[in-house]
Amino acid sequence: MTIRNRARIAAGLLLSLAAGFAVVNCAIAQEAESGPVQETAQGAISIPDNIQMFGKDSPNIRRPTAIVNGDIITGTDVEQRLALILAANNNKVSAEETERLRLQVLRNLIDETLEIQEAKVADIDITDADVDDAYARVATGNFHQTVPALDAYLVKVGSSSASLKRQIRGELAWQRVLRRNVQPFINVSEAEVNDLLAQLKAEKGTEEYRLGEIYLSATPETATTVEQNARRIMDQLRQGGSFVAYARQYSEASTAAVGGDLGWIRLAQLPTELANAARDLSPGQLVGPVPVGGGFSILLLIDKRQLLTADPRDAVLALKQVSINFPADTSEAEATRRAQAFADAMKTAHGCGAVDAVAAKIGAQVVANDQVRARDLPAALQTSLLKLSIGEETQPFGSLKEGVRVLMLCGRDDPKAENAPSFDELMNQMQDDRVNKRAQMYLRDLRRDAIIEYN
Repeated sequence: MTIRNRARIAAGLLLSLAAGFAVVNCAIAQEAESGPVQETAQGAISIPDNIQMFGKDSPNIRRPTAIVNGDIITGTDVEQRLALILAANNNKVSAEETERLRLQVLRNLIDETLEIQEAKVADIDITDADVDDAYARVATGNFHQTVPALDAYLVKVGSSSASLKRQIRGELAWQRVLRRNVQPFINVSEAEVNDLLAQLKAEKGTEEYRLGEIYLSATPETATTVEQNARRIMDQLRQGGSFVAYARQYSEASTAAVGGDLGWIRLAQLPTELANAARDLSPGQLVGPVPVGGGFSILLLIDKRQLLTADPRDAVLALKQVSINFPADTSEAEATRRAQAFADAMKTAHGCGAVDAVAAKIGAQVVANDQVRARDLPAALQTSLLKLSIGEETQPFGSLKEGVRVLMLCGRDDPKAENAPSFDELMNQMQDDRVNKRAQMYLRDLRRDAIIEYN
């Protein structure tokens, strides 16, 4: 922690103590005169039931620009960042939703600016080389493109490399701030880790979940608005929006930088509200917004497996695919008849050794692959193939346009049972969870102390 931060915390503590004594004295005086002080949902903030607004309700009508502690966020900054979100959703966003997204992007840019400013206060230097290296990784890892191709794509969708690099700079800055000012003060004892390791081994065979999360913070005063925003995000995700893109832009958890991915966790590690919401999900399903302490969460179940147990879907299969095509004018009835004849012929193969000869007789095509992971196949085929013995084939599948095919199982290498996570892996996960909670408080403090001018 820097000297400046220690001084600020010390000053804040003295002010809090002074304010505390003043509140206590005031409360004693009030109680002596009129009985006990009544607590409100707003705490010390007192809001009457019947209120009257004075003046015009115009302060909320602003252009999307702001000055944050002297640093300017321009309309161009907002529009180029917004373009990234719209592109991730194939621009299938209503005008009303676009306007809401624009305001959310401005809030995100304000947070990003505060994070970069805090890094400068802590003498943390994010060099252009650091940003360029991360940008290149994003190009190849997230977009599967070269850097020049990504530059051109961003311009095409109305954004720019500068906009994405600014976001990367903010993420790097915040990660290093947390590494310096938060992580050294997070303690996870050896006893805690050993207890969790013992619990993991005792719970072998129970289910583990890989979840994505979008977390939106809220206060009692903003809960209704934040929940409405979360429901709009849910609607966009159900219409095909990118969960990773929305998590990177909206989530206030530290996992936003990795698209909201929480990694593999057990439900017992989650808050009760999230555990109950995730329990009955199937891979690919969404749930939310889920009320949690301090806000709302949207969850995506990426995958599910049994703890410390080999997952059959990790088996590596050796397959032969045999297929036939239909002429363009083939009727559905004729296609059904030919598909049945194809299936009957394949049953005479009795194993992969005879497949090529049988296929040649009926004019079918054969391709082979001995490195197919079961989990990479469509769910229906996974279920079918994992029930087969060597030399058996699936039922015919396909369509009039694409023809009919079967897959014959020629070999299978089953996965080994997974080992429990190591002591260091588990300790790192527990530390990350605690850093995430502390990071949310840290950012709230920065927002509270910021001077922000809207234009």
